[in-house]
Amino acid sequence: MKFGVFDHLDRSGEPLADFYEHRLQLAEAYDRHGFHALHTAEHHATPLGMAPSPSVFHSAVAQRTRHLRFGPLVYTLNLYHPLRLAEEVCMLDHLSRGRFQLGVGRGISPFELAYFGADPKAGQDIYIEAFEVLRKALTAEVLDHEGRHFTYRDVPIELHPLQKPYPPIWYGIGNPDSVPWCVENRVNIVSNAPVALVRQITDGYRAQWQRAGHSLATLPFMGTTRHVVVAPTDAEAIAIARRAYLCWQSSFMHLFRKHQAQPRFMIYTDDFDAVRASGLILCGSAATVRREVQAIEAESRLNYLLCRFAFGDLSLAESMRSVELFAAEVMPELAAAA
Repeated sequence: MKFGVFDHLDRSGEPLADFYEHRLQLAEAYDRHGFHALHTAEHHATPLGMAPSPSVFHSAVAQRTRHLRFGPLVYTLNLYHPLRLAEEVCMLDHLSRGRFQLGVGRGISPFELAYFGADPKAGQDIYIEAFEVLRKALTAEVLDHEGRHFTYRDVPIELHPLQKPYPPIWYGIGNPDSVPWCVENRVNIVSNAPVALVRQITDGYRAQWQRAGHSLATLPFMGTTRHVVVAPTDAEAIAIARRAYLCWQSSFMHLFRKHQAQPRFMIYTDDFDAVRASGLILCGSAATVRREVQAIEAESRLNYLLCRFAFGDLSLAESMRSVELFAAEVMPELAAAA
């Protein structure tokens, strides 16, 4: 199992200038400690996301790190002109000398899409075509495309990504029925479904990957995200995680409460103890968190864990301590066991 980082960049209560600087200091720490990649969310008109323009934030990450891979998980393709987005992807890939990771999706929040005038009901259809255009624009010398939503004729392509044919693709998955598409397109996947459903997805991915004639040695990343707080004692970590999680959960539910609605799958409730018991929050001493990670790996057969070290009202010092303890006392022992 490899380790990465996921961050909603949800509102913490700090002035935004300090908020961004602290997140960039954490990116430097992820870089120092050998995390595989930093993945960030894209959200709009909600305290759940203070980086609604992923390209802007990641251009700063590119300059503050040297080895860390990074990218959005995901770009909400339904809100982008795909030709313009292809140019941004190429710039970021060259600015980072080939470390950019390209996450794509249709957008999970119908409220955010509607604020921008996008039709949530047409989301899947637009997303599929936008992704097709994006891949063409990243690989062609001249773009020609005629579809239901986008048309381009004889468009010269001056920018191409450094990574060939394009940066690694990442996709959020919650339904085993999406596995064939993921295998066909060789995309890395991240799922926050319950563990039993995640196991269906990972087992299905491995089986279909082999049936397609690929070696398991080349299997893409199959990951999930977890809130992570590590402290010298279990009691201290739990107290910190409880406070910060409830702050994050309030931001997570902000638009749903505003519109008197509920998420389709309500796994992040305001019952901290129940959410922790379900395995969605890892908190405790390094030894405790190490055991919890081992349990996730065994139950889900994932090969990638995205840690949420910064969420809610966690201070920079609290997040940084979690990163350092995790890197020093969790990652090496799990690597040795593997």
